[in-house]
Order: sequence, then C-alpha cells, then structure tokens
Amino acid sequence: MAFWIILCVVLVPLAYVRLAPSDPDHWHKQAYPSGMGEKPSAGGFVWREPVSGAGKDKLAQLDAVAMATPRTTRLAGSVEQGQITYITRSRVFGFPDYTTIGVYDGLVEDGDIRYLEINARLRFGKSDLGVNAKRVKGWIAAVE
Repeated sequence: MAFWIILCVVLVPLAYVRLAPSDPDHWHKQAYPSGMGEKPSAGGFVWREPVSGAGKDKLAQLDAVAMATPRTTRLAGSVEQGQITYITRSRVFGFPDYTTIGVYDGLVEDGDIRYLEINARLRFGKSDLGVNAKRVKGWIAAVE
C-alpha cells in the first residue's frame, strides 16, 4: 500500500506538470512597457532592444531559431502578428517555460521608438536557475 501512495505522490504532480493546459490569454502578452536591455524578472528574464524598420526581419530570424530549439513549440502568434509565444519544456521533468517575443511601438526613456522584447518566464516554482536567461541570450547570439 505504501508503494502505491508514494507512486501517486510522485506521479500525479509530474503528470500535472506535463499535461496542464496552457492558456494563450494568460501567457501571450507583453512583459512591461519601459526600459531597454536585460532585466531579471520573477522566475524569468526580459530582454529589450531598439529595432529599425518594422522589426519583422529580426522577429522572423528569432522564430526560426526558437523553433529549432529542442522541446520548443509555438503556443500562439506569428511573425505577421508581430508577437509569438513559445513553450520550451525541460528535458527530464517537462517543466514548461513560456517565452514571448514581440515587436512593439512605445514611449520609453529614449523617446518614441520601436523595440523588440523577449519575455521568458517559468510556470511552476520560484526560480529557473538562469535557464531562461541562458536560452534567450543563446537565441539572440544566434541571430547576430
């Protein structure tokens, strides 16, 4: 009997992590509207930089890099819409991390400009141990 209790205590949370639905309305959105550069966020990482023109070329390049990343799928959006959200799962336990990449117009410290924002965050837990920052920086390096 104890075996079955332990098995359920371990397997049920792992099954929930892998099978819980991902609501695009909750995850497919911009982080926050100010500042450039990189910023740690609660359980994640935000990168923002100015872009020239419409910014769609860089967004398309990042989309190709993201879709080539192991265990990554598109949750919502497209290059044409100017915003895309991805789910990247950890190898062993399948914990989902959500990354939203978008090109936005906005008034920021340096004036009215167009910028690219990458917002990577975890769903479960309080710390990602730097995994989101490492992945985002790798995506940025791959397109530069």
